[in-house]
Amino acid sequence: MKLLVATVTLVLLCKVQSLRAECSVPSETVVSGSLKPSNFAELCPGELIFEDQFNFLDFERWQHEITLSGGGNWEFEYYLNNRSNSYTENGNLHIRPTFLADDYGDDYIYSGTLDVNGGAPADACTNPAFYGCSRTGTSDNALNPIKTARIRTVESFSFKYGTVVVRAKMPAGDWLWPAIWLLPRYNAYGTWPSSGEIDLLESRGNKDYVNPNGMNVGTQQVGHTLHWAPSVGANQWAKTHFDKNDPAGYDTDFHIYKLVWNSNGFIFYIDNEEVGVINPPEGGFWEMGEFASTGVENPWVAGTKMAPFDQQFYLIINLAIGGVNYFSDENTNAGGKPWSNESPTASSDFWGARSQWEPSWNRNTDSSHLIVDYVQVYAA
Repeated sequence: MKLLVATVTLVLLCKVQSLRAECSVPSETVVSGSLKPSNFAELCPGELIFEDQFNFLDFERWQHEITLSGGGNWEFEYYLNNRSNSYTENGNLHIRPTFLADDYGDDYIYSGTLDVNGGAPADACTNPAFYGCSRTGTSDNALNPIKTARIRTVESFSFKYGTVVVRAKMPAGDWLWPAIWLLPRYNAYGTWPSSGEIDLLESRGNKDYVNPNGMNVGTQQVGHTLHWAPSVGANQWAKTHFDKNDPAGYDTDFHIYKLVWNSNGFIFYIDNEEVGVINPPEGGFWEMGEFASTGVENPWVAGTKMAPFDQQFYLIINLAIGGVNYFSDENTNAGGKPWSNESPTASSDFWGARSQWEPSWNRNTDSSHLIVDYVQVYAA
């Protein structure tokens, strides 16, 4: 038996040594988390380091957020862990929006108290900001009326530098806001946006939604963005933002979205077609943002030229609803927009006008679902 074990061990060691010999250039990827690869310290470029084919909903891999916080945009959703809102089917992840009133009645939206603080670790409120753990509805300030999901790998997997590949189908329905993105694990340079944000993709579910130039910015458009700045008011996202339009709509079929991220910069792809490239100068994002002339201190002075994007980030998949930021009042929606981004009663205005937008969701089908076939991450 000892001889057999020794022989097997020797064979495995030889295979490992062979693989390492083929790795002529070491990977610059850094990985952490409970599901990091066993060989995380000796990765080769191109090596698969994270994958989910969504044959089942892996709670060790994905942690659900539970909050009413509205993503910092006063969005109208309630994120929770419920199989009506996040589940797998036929090898796909579905994130499905449903109505809170279906559970508690319409009066509850305007008068009930929703407290999402749970008694078990898995039920704990994950974001208390912006009244995220408890809210009471009023006629002017309705409770978040839409239940949906936001899942993340914050405990299981985070990485610095790599290639992210996602095959997904966007939802259709007015005011749906799907996103697949990354946030920093440790906020090494301070709070948002000083430590950055990487948006692999964002879209809007409105079918007939155009900007003042007549361009469809609804289901026919997907955006890719980096957020970065020493402070919120100085966010330079517009310098690192790319849109790509498809007249067929990203809601009609699956597409492959890819992000290449390394110590030189970023490249975004859709269906293997390059959409945008970001290569910061030697002075990094500080120089790119022209912050020196503003008199503020450089939060990235101890980092590389890729700072704040030279630290570990984790994955997020979510379906948000509305809010007072992403859906501009300047754009035109075929069915109108029931709230203003400046309105103090935006949530009530949105829910009160549901007869306008609910038909676009086609709730008896899965067209309003964000559907993800797979997520893969490869070492850089």
